[in-house]
Amino acid sequence: MGQPEPTAAARTPSVLLDKVPQVTLIFWVTKIVATTLGETGGDAVSMSMGLGYAVASAIFLAVFAVAVAAQIAARSFRPFLYWAVIVATTTAGTTLADLSDRSLGLGYAGGSSILFLLLLGSLAVWHRATGSISVDRIPSRKSEAFYWATILFSQTLGTALGDWMADTNGLGYEGGALVFGAGLLGLAAAYFFTRASRTALFWSAFILTRPLGATLGDLLDKPIAHGGLEFDRFLASGILAVAMVACYVPARRATRVAPTVALRYE
Repeated sequence: MGQPEPTAAARTPSVLLDKVPQVTLIFWVTKIVATTLGETGGDAVSMSMGLGYAVASAIFLAVFAVAVAAQIAARSFRPFLYWAVIVATTTAGTTLADLSDRSLGLGYAGGSSILFLLLLGSLAVWHRATGSISVDRIPSRKSEAFYWATILFSQTLGTALGDWMADTNGLGYEGGALVFGAGLLGLAAAYFFTRASRTALFWSAFILTRPLGATLGDLLDKPIAHGGLEFDRFLASGILAVAMVACYVPARRATRVAPTVALRYE
């Protein structure tokens, strides 16, 4: 007897769609610009518009929820959607960190400690649920949900660390930016000259780009009397948004399709 005719589903191979960008130098440059935009944009809504940290956080979390839902629902890599979610996490991170550090009275040390534990918890649950926290390929919507939750926690932690370094330790915004920039150079050296875990290096760098962006954003928009340049927050945010697009457009790439056919992206 002949074999039964395969179904349409069996004839159509399942593929894993890679919906994250390649981690190259332009990725990190874009990420730093995006985090700086998050700082100026978050401050523009919470401070310049006078809405306060709680209301601004609610607005940005709602934007994040819509953007990340669209990103997870997408079947292919869409650069502008991906970076829109990154900006949503960094603006939400700005106001959430300010809310916890200032309005809730946790202080920089308390807020940073709680956020660090939340970040570690997110990574631990992600690894337990999927068996991997690699960022080279996101093979399922479950992994992608953990990916974005971890990014939100890392962005919020990075904001708190940036404020802590610049305000508490008396380094100022320029000094804080130099410290975090040096930290990123150290991670780059570890990447090129050691066998340190690439995943650990990625998340360490991802966290450090946020306080670097936070201190750069504060340098742009804080009053001159407080060590800033006192740029208009809306103008600075607009310029950064244009710069972010200009950074990433040359590096746009087609969606990669992984050669795995054993799992279905669902």
